[in-house]
Amino acid sequence: MDFIDQNFALLSTLANENLPAGAFTNLIAQGIIPGIGGILIFIPQITFLFLFISVLEESGYMSRVVFLMDKIMRRFGLSGKSVVPLISGTACAIPAIMATRNIENWKERLITILVTPFTTCSARLPVYAIIIGLVIPDKFIFGFLNLQGLTLMLLYLIGFGMALFSAYVLNKVLKLKCKTFFVVEMPNYKLPMFKNVAINVVEKTKSFVFGAGKIILAISVVLWFLASNGPSQNFDNSETALLSKTENQGLTKLELKNKVASYKLERSYIGIMGKTIEPLISPLGYDWKIGIAIISSFAAREVFVGTLATIYSVGGNNNDNTIKNKMKAEINPTTGDKIFNFASGVSLLLFYAFAMQCASTLAVTKKETNSWKWPLGQLVFMSSLAYLVALLAYQILK
Repeated sequence: MDFIDQNFALLSTLANENLPAGAFTNLIAQGIIPGIGGILIFIPQITFLFLFISVLEESGYMSRVVFLMDKIMRRFGLSGKSVVPLISGTACAIPAIMATRNIENWKERLITILVTPFTTCSARLPVYAIIIGLVIPDKFIFGFLNLQGLTLMLLYLIGFGMALFSAYVLNKVLKLKCKTFFVVEMPNYKLPMFKNVAINVVEKTKSFVFGAGKIILAISVVLWFLASNGPSQNFDNSETALLSKTENQGLTKLELKNKVASYKLERSYIGIMGKTIEPLISPLGYDWKIGIAIISSFAAREVFVGTLATIYSVGGNNNDNTIKNKMKAEINPTTGDKIFNFASGVSLLLFYAFAMQCASTLAVTKKETNSWKWPLGQLVFMSSLAYLVALLAYQILK
């Protein structure tokens, strides 16, 4: 991850220094490269995730999981077959929701569709990895348990636990009567074939990277434009406005450049949008930049990191180009505290653990239920829950 992060930072610097100065160079150095780097940095974790899921499927154990879990899952209003979408949801909620077609009982299928997005998907992994790396100490407890690893595992368990709890509540609330029966084929156990596992991992990783890459590339270009342009004369005359103030007279060339970039960013189109929603998200410990990242990540959760990479590249207020170090150096100008501290970091982790931050998942839920009632209810419930949990976490921990 560090290797990928540093090389994209170097690539961005090289583009800035060697290409002719202008809007096109800024687009490449501040928009496209940081945005793509913000997703490629997470290939190592995503590859491991798909590797273990592929081994489960190839060995024939997944069908046995379905059989073993049926009795337990029925207590929550689910079928043993619901385990497959819930496990598949750790890769992506979209194919996981489509996999519910194998569940014959409509009520069990509907509940599975509605709760599957709580399962921690691979798109959340970039957000978790970067935030955990920033706010959770890299320490060992009991000599062998890594605190960052335990935090990540806890987030997975919280997501799965909330899926089961929501299923239990929905089973009591939904008044749908359907006949229940359970049929499953048991394939023979076999050693996973290395070739099949490798192809599966490569194909799914490619699908994730290129699927997310298209979205991130488009969003990075839009974000760069919004962050590099503003509606007022203050934006265009920012350097003059700053130099007119006495406290800025003695600044070095680099300090003035960074201050101008931050000043322009705050008065850009994206800055105005962020400032508009800041009162709503500031009780959660977030600033307007994080607010923009949350909104843009509704296209795909992993866009969160790419968005911040783009915003911080345009607003460049430190000399280090790596995404992690830019986020670590971000300071709240009002309080002087770090933006990504323990309280705000935990709040953000919990927000993404519960929030419905994926338009594609809503679209596939609508397709599978043939109604807007269920996806909209899903969106309102998950977003409200995420906001309340994040609010409580920040207010308690700060």
